[in-house]
Order: sequence, then C-alpha cells, then structure tokens
Amino acid sequence: MFDTKVALIVRDDLAVWQKLNVAAFLATGIAAAAPEALGEPYVDAQGRVYGRMLGQPMLVFAAGLDGLRSAHRDALARDLSVVPYVAAMFSTGHDAANRAVFAAEDPAAPDLVGLALRGPKKAVDKATKGLALHR
Repeated sequence: MFDTKVALIVRDDLAVWQKLNVAAFLATGIAAAAPEALGEPYVDAQGRVYGRMLGQPMLVFAAGLDGLRSAHRDALARDLSVVPYVAAMFSTGHDAANRAVFAAEDPAAPDLVGLALRGPKKAVDKATKGLALHR
C-alpha cells in the first residue's frame, strides 16, 4: 500500500521515559522531513478539527549501540531520510543546544540512542535487517 517505510530504532538500554522521549522526537523529525506523508486533519462528530498524523505505520525497533551505528551507516549509504538522536541531547534543554552537541559527535562513531529512517521499503528493510521490533 505504501512505497515508503518508516522505522524508528531506539537503544535498548535506556530508561523507559528516555525510550518514549526519543521515539516521540524521532517521529516529529520524520513528519518534518516528509510533510507529504502526513494525513488529513481529524474531525470529530461535532466538527472540531484536530491535528494531523503520519498517514503510514511506523515500525519501532530496539537495538544496542552497534546495531544503531550499523543501521546509521547503511541508511546513509542508501540515501534514506535519517533523523538522529545522540545521548548528549538528554543533557540539553533546547533545539540549538541539541544541534551543537550533535555537531560535536564523531561522525564515524556517534553515541546514538535513537534513529529514524524513511525511504523506499526495500532500502529501509536492508538498513534494519537483523534488528528486533521493540517489545
């Protein structure tokens, strides 16, 4: 039904609140990167209009740091839309600080705690190969 696939990969050793926080931020990154993937606003029986959501499912995977780094390298090589979240972002309080700590990461070995991917189904499947769905 969809030509594209969305995958969120969250590091498996985080506290529950951190996992939820990372997944929420990654989902907003995908929505910003692909506004065409957003569905129409929701309208209730009284005509109240609510916000839009992504119009396709998002698969949520769990991985260790090595799995995240592998998916990251593969996603970049396949030219997928990539939204990263690094551990240092937990210690910041705003978007500009998040970008600064991300820019300070070693590009070859970022301390990833989350990653969102969007692109052609087969390419996303290859980037997430071997990862287990989050439970």
